[in-house]
Order: sequence, then C-alpha cells, then structure tokens
Amino acid sequence: MNLYPLGKALCTFLLSPLYRIKIIGKENFPKEGGVLLCTNHIDNLDPPVVGLTCPRPVHFMAKEELFHAPVLKTVLPRVNAFPVKRGMSDRQAMRSALTLLKEGKVVGLFPEGTRSKTGELQKGLTGAGFFALRGEAFVMPCAIIGPYKPFKRLKVVYGKPIDMSIYRENKTSAEEATAVIMEEIRKLIEANK
Repeated sequence: MNLYPLGKALCTFLLSPLYRIKIIGKENFPKEGGVLLCTNHIDNLDPPVVGLTCPRPVHFMAKEELFHAPVLKTVLPRVNAFPVKRGMSDRQAMRSALTLLKEGKVVGLFPEGTRSKTGELQKGLTGAGFFALRGEAFVMPCAIIGPYKPFKRLKVVYGKPIDMSIYRENKTSAEEATAVIMEEIRKLIEANK
C-alpha cells in the first residue's frame, strides 16, 4: 500500500506552519515526463520538505542503511524511496532510477551525497551528472534555503529545467554535468537568500 499521499498530507500539516515554508518557482516544474530533481542538502527534513512542496510525487534515493532500521524499512518503500549504497557504484540503484525516469516519474536526489555541516553548498558527486546525461529527462535544480528554525521562513525554490541536450551531444563527462547542475542550484540560493 502506497503511503505517499498520507505522508505528504501529514508533513504538510506539521512542517508547513512550523517552518513557514514558502515555495518559489513551482510553475517551472514540468507537468509530465521524467524529471531528475536535484536539491542541496542542509537537514534531515529535506526529503519530506521537498516531497510536500513538489507538485508531483517524488521517488527519493535514500542511503541503504535507512532500510535496515526497524520502522523505516517498512515505511520507506511505501513513500517511494529506494536504497542506494553510498561510496560505490550501485548498479541496482542506477537501474531503478533510470527506469523510473523512463517511466515518466520524478526521481529526487541530493547531489552532495550527504548533508552539508555548514549549510554551504558542497561539491556534487558524479551520480547526478550520470543520471542527467543518461536519463533523457528534465533536470530540475531546486534550492532549500534555511535555516530550519521554528517559525522562521524556510524557502524551497524550483528553478527552470536545465537543457542537457547540448551536454549529451558533446559527450560531456558526468563530472562536468554535475558541475552544471550544482552551479544552477548555487544561483538559486544566491538569488533567493
């Protein structure tokens, strides 16, 4: 049984008023087709916050360790999350993500790979560029601008889709494609502080 709609409703009820969440650029989000949603990572609450602000259901890559926790191992698959092994090339996670994109779904990932301890944008890992080049999907940059403090404004900013066609044609490396995505996220942060 899919718990995504229930989870989204609960998170909206609990988190929206607590963090006074403001959504910017929601109209930029493609209404259909595969979307690779790339977001900066500043807090453990980022996945539910992106999930509640995104106009379409998001399938998040989540670190495999979470799928071994007693409650999470049952809940995560029911809220569209799928496991990824960090620090190595996880072929199963890659196949899952590419299949979802091909099926016209939204795949959410945090290119930095882990939360930023300082809140500053870190260097992105090549996985984001790999999916952007191979996924044949829209690539959406998104910025979460905090901090997460009760009753302080939290912004979630959706940029315009990045046209990856020229990078695909030029056989750009995954590392370079990731740098392009991270630069777009950085611009969103700077423009909306």
